[in-house]
Amino acid sequence: MSSTRQPKSAKEAIEARKNSRQVASEAQVESALDRMAEEATLVLEQKDPLILAVMQGGVFTAVQLCRRLDFPYEFDFIHVTRYGQALTGGTLSWRVLPSLNLEGRTVLLVDDILDHGVTLAALHEELAKVRVSRLYSAVLVSKNLATPLKRVNVDFVGMEIEDAYVFGCGMDYKGYWRGLNALYAVEVT
Repeated sequence: MSSTRQPKSAKEAIEARKNSRQVASEAQVESALDRMAEEATLVLEQKDPLILAVMQGGVFTAVQLCRRLDFPYEFDFIHVTRYGQALTGGTLSWRVLPSLNLEGRTVLLVDDILDHGVTLAALHEELAKVRVSRLYSAVLVSKNLATPLKRVNVDFVGMEIEDAYVFGCGMDYKGYWRGLNALYAVEVT
């Protein structure tokens, strides 16, 4: 399809990528995932954990993390979002609950990014209601916020980055570019 026939949103996504800057290379992302897997293995390998991916972005991190785990675990997902097509977070929208019974389980909740922590905090609250025995969290990216906030504790963090709107590695720019192997920042206007 020629660029003149692409939908406006695709054109905007192409322009955003052209005007972005790389904040983490593919090698840096791979190294972060390797380290996360080593740390998670030390904690989880004897606990028969359930890996719970937060859709959509967290599934990219969860799959890459799971490929590095050499112990038995079950996998499920939950779908919540605060962003949709926006560049700033809004109201939490619950779309899909996990299909497996979580009561009494050790759960590793995997998401792509820890920003203000609203989504992760809400998920921690919901998982406490279903009485998981132990909840661990993992994110590929944690933002160093310009204005620090008290956020939920994350057990396994791949990398810390500046407070910028990022995409790639599961994170999107208005629904696009989740599959990039490196991480990019774009100016929010």
